[in-house]
Amino acid sequence: MNNAIKYALVHEWLTPKATGGSELVVEEILKHIKADVYALIDFESTNPDSYLYGRRIGHTFLQNFPLARNGVQKYLPFLPLAIEQLDLRDYDVILSSSHAVAKGVLTSPQQVHICYCHTPMRYAWDLTFDYLNHSSVGQGIPGILTRYLLHRLRQWDVISANRVDYFIANSHHTARRIWRCYRREAKVIYPPVNLDRFSFNSQKQDFYLTVSRLVSYKKIALIVRAFNQLGYPLIIIGDGPDLPKIRQMAQSNIKVLGAQKNKVVEQYMTQAKAFVYAACEDFGIALVEAQACGTPIIAYGGGGALETVIDIRQNIDKGTGMFFFPQTHEALVETVETFCQFQHQINPESCRHQAAKFTPKVFETSYLTFLEQCYQDFTQKA
Repeated sequence: MNNAIKYALVHEWLTPKATGGSELVVEEILKHIKADVYALIDFESTNPDSYLYGRRIGHTFLQNFPLARNGVQKYLPFLPLAIEQLDLRDYDVILSSSHAVAKGVLTSPQQVHICYCHTPMRYAWDLTFDYLNHSSVGQGIPGILTRYLLHRLRQWDVISANRVDYFIANSHHTARRIWRCYRREAKVIYPPVNLDRFSFNSQKQDFYLTVSRLVSYKKIALIVRAFNQLGYPLIIIGDGPDLPKIRQMAQSNIKVLGAQKNKVVEQYMTQAKAFVYAACEDFGIALVEAQACGTPIIAYGGGGALETVIDIRQNIDKGTGMFFFPQTHEALVETVETFCQFQHQINPESCRHQAAKFTPKVFETSYLTFLEQCYQDFTQKA
């Protein structure tokens, strides 16, 4: 990229607890583009274990709000206002990594804004009713106020989409959601997955695995109900507000390990008979990571999984797993039992080969090429 161009990279929040796919995209972008970084809050520049340690990062007034370090989602009404306070006038190119409000930064007509959209704001759109049903402020008089807040948030979200010159989506599923919410086209560039983290292992042990944040839309309770019925051994790794509920539901064949270090997660991923996932994800990076280990997938047949997993019943030579549908524990039970009949036909090498389509090098080439195209297109129109 042109070193004379000044870049700003905007992400929602940077904290030690935020280590998902969107943060991996930010890390990869910064390996190739010299950009100043901005976020609603920043607790990574003071974290010795972070690649951002010691880096100067711009933040907003939310930085000093109580308990902001544990997540600014609790200050949802303030997020649009806060992101609009970032002063980015000194930059030529604004790169946003957005799953909530990062795309809403204010820019001038002379600046080009390219947004990598991980998802349109989920709790304002497709997870609205899930959010209301599982929130303490979703019922009664507080519920009316919350519904009004989400209504206004959707209005702001659509308005702020008009501040973006070019959209990138992390999957075709997300691109369709961007069109549905904003009526904007998006270039699909899959996020990078660091395959070198994961060892390939063709020898599997007799247990199933799921790794996830334990929140309602991840549908871990659905998986637990299915394996309670099946009686097959299942390992659950992850933390979140649903952890006590999941532990209470799980029968003796299910081990709920809570949060674990990366090395432990990687070890279980390499050994599992299959990786089970029941959520409808925009991309689903864990599904690619499991395949990198040579581990087959049993996943809900919707969202980004349809772009990262090949059902063995549809392609006997290249299949890497199976889909279940609809999103019920009965459907999952049936698919796990069918998987037991097909598991020896799934080649671990096919799983690894499928994961190789999502390497950092593939992301780097696609992302930098698209940025160059966008900048040339923008300057020609100016």
